[in-house]
Amino acid sequence: MSAEATNPASPGPVTNTAPRRKARPRIDLRRLGRAALLGPTARDRLPDAIGHVAEAHRAHHPDADLEPLRRAWVLAESSHRGQMRKSGEPYITHPLAVTLILAELGAETTTLTASLLHDTVEDTEVTLDQVGEEFGAEVRYLVDGVTKLEKVDYGAAAEPETFRKMLVATGSDVRVMSIKLADRLHNMRTLGVMRPEKQARIAKVTRDVLIPLAERLGVQALKTELEDLVFAILHPEEYDHTRELIVDNASRADDPLAEVTDEVRTVLRDADIQAEVLIRPRHFVSVHRVARKRGRLRGADFGRLLVLVNEDADCYGVLGELHTCLKPVVSEFKDFIAVPKFNLYQSLHTAVAHTDGQVVEVLIRTHQMHKVAEAGVIALGNPYAPPSEEQQAASDGERADPTRPGWLSRLLDWQEGAPDPDTFWSTLREDLAQDREITVFRPDGGTLGLPEGATCVDAAYAQYGEDAHACIGARVNGRLATLSTVLRDGDTVQPLMGQDPASEPSREWLEHAHTPAARIAIQRWLAAHPGSGDGEGAEANEAAQDTQTVRSAPPAAEDAPTSNPATPVVDQPGATVRLAGCCTPVPPDEVTGFSVRGGVVTVHRVECSAVAHMKSVGRAEVGVRWGDTTECRVTLVAESFGRPHLLADLTEAMALEGAEIVSATVEPPSQQRVRHTYTLQLPDAAHLPALMRAMRNVPGVYDVSRAQHHTTAF
Repeated sequence: MSAEATNPASPGPVTNTAPRRKARPRIDLRRLGRAALLGPTARDRLPDAIGHVAEAHRAHHPDADLEPLRRAWVLAESSHRGQMRKSGEPYITHPLAVTLILAELGAETTTLTASLLHDTVEDTEVTLDQVGEEFGAEVRYLVDGVTKLEKVDYGAAAEPETFRKMLVATGSDVRVMSIKLADRLHNMRTLGVMRPEKQARIAKVTRDVLIPLAERLGVQALKTELEDLVFAILHPEEYDHTRELIVDNASRADDPLAEVTDEVRTVLRDADIQAEVLIRPRHFVSVHRVARKRGRLRGADFGRLLVLVNEDADCYGVLGELHTCLKPVVSEFKDFIAVPKFNLYQSLHTAVAHTDGQVVEVLIRTHQMHKVAEAGVIALGNPYAPPSEEQQAASDGERADPTRPGWLSRLLDWQEGAPDPDTFWSTLREDLAQDREITVFRPDGGTLGLPEGATCVDAAYAQYGEDAHACIGARVNGRLATLSTVLRDGDTVQPLMGQDPASEPSREWLEHAHTPAARIAIQRWLAAHPGSGDGEGAEANEAAQDTQTVRSAPPAAEDAPTSNPATPVVDQPGATVRLAGCCTPVPPDEVTGFSVRGGVVTVHRVECSAVAHMKSVGRAEVGVRWGDTTECRVTLVAESFGRPHLLADLTEAMALEGAEIVSATVEPPSQQRVRHTYTLQLPDAAHLPALMRAMRNVPGVYDVSRAQHHTTAF
């Protein structure tokens, strides 16, 4: 299989060429490579061989200094002279092609210079020191980073350590990965000269790691072509079938995409909105996915409309006109301008219905958004150059670092802690498999970037690192939540941290952890503490043991007579008074009473649900007031997260407030949450609010309330 046969960007009816400011024909790299050896290399002019690179570079950077490129070309061409590729081409055609790919995407001069030299240290007599002396420390660093990646075999046994090194190099400078991705793209284009088994092995590594990394860096132009090349190698029959579908569709006379394009242009022209409306063909893998999802394909399934405007506000203006003048498919609307994707992608997605019922997808973005959508971090230029005045004004003095997107920072944080290469490899692949990132907010207004499906466990470790071992729960959007709660984009999450240094993670947490940072931190702790963190967690086991001690106290009925209970006085002489167990009223609660069987008056808090029920059935109220006695008995319910010594701390807090425990029960732990019920004797009812505050202040206790027993027998 030739490289041309597997390249979806080759000339023909299935060409998938992204819109450019100026159309340029596809470069014949074989012809260009031979010209490179014959073209002049005079010191006072740019060699003919890299004229195409210079043209592409100047299209994005009109004022670029081309002298470093000229000198890099002279060194690369002379160093590689006489070397040949397996395809029979002069070797210099490879770094030239890689550089041209990056130039087309808008890479800045330093990246292109390093790209021309990226194989010199590995394959020639040129040293890193020579590169540094001639081109500076920045180019030296980039060439060194790419060289380190090239030195490692891509065999299955070497993969984990290979990509650990790749990640470290990427984290230091994403331009290293940009060169590596362009290098892999050109190698994939010319992979047909290798044995089928080697083609398959390289294609699988490309599919599993490099394509997801291209997605994470936002370099869609590289990602889509790599996907198609891998598709052609690993699934040749399905690839050929997809190609036939595309060719057949291109030969059809009627094209719903063209018809809707004309309609959209008319609508926007009438609305006086300056916009460029283009048909954007789907690439092979995209067509294949749509075919598997929808079955029989129709004309509108082979592409999408791309609307390019000048300003952000124009995007929403276009959207309004399309939804007003055409029939929108509201369920297809997505706003990635207000909420960009994790890889810098911004665009409005919508869809309109054609007259024959076909649905046409529409992408709306500015020219700058389109540039970033195609080239990702490459389109950002030199990320280390001082920001321009325009950039400073746009960022209000704060400049985001595109070299360390959130997902990459997370991977760099945990890769050093991975206990072994295999763990690193498995967690890397899991993380790259996540195709969407969410943003959650901290109560202080800060943000955390997490993969979709992340839980409160992941948020805790993202915010606190290994200190999250002491986490005992979380609040999500102000409400208490278990650590297993799955977070949604835009949630506000507050991990609740225990104060006990003996707090420890549970093995159960591994089931809820989705980020490598959380999983590796928990695994390292468990490995260092064999036998801990099993089952519901050591904290839950100790809580259960403490419960037995408390339960040994003699229980008492909630409405049984006590030595000095708070005494209510009712306006019914001779009646027996009973404090209702459903709401356990105590002074100074506002209370009311109702007569029940046997001449008994039950006393309830006025807000008790039983009061409304008794009134609804016609029961007459009896006036009730509190007597002079200040002592009272009350039942409190405390809810907490399990941890060691919790019950000891809780009972100590109650004792310090002068409360006597009459009885207590603790329910079995559920998802590390424990419910305690205490019947307490207080020397003064006025102490109740202070008692409840003291109980809430015990680490691990997240709520204390008066008991509400939903009884209905009166």
